[in-house]
Amino acid sequence: MRLDKYLKVSRLIKRRTVANEACDASRISVNGKTAKASYEIRIGDVIEITFGQRTLKVRVTDVKEHTLKSDAQSLYEVVSQSVDTSPQ
Repeated sequence: MRLDKYLKVSRLIKRRTVANEACDASRISVNGKTAKASYEIRIGDVIEITFGQRTLKVRVTDVKEHTLKSDAQSLYEVVSQSVDTSPQ
């Protein structure tokens, strides 16, 4: 499954177009490397998403084409979350 679609299905990012834009802006990396929206996600991949000053790192535990909102969190496990509070 494509990275942008996985981010939408897993509800990490609410819309596929927003996920696509985040990939284009180099705010998403997979296994430590900047990833394009077309990257094929596999179980075990570690996705790092930067939202402004927040960073979320998750490990892919399942890949499904469709999921209910209540089951979306079962597609990944949170590895770490951080907030950059350093002055700019």
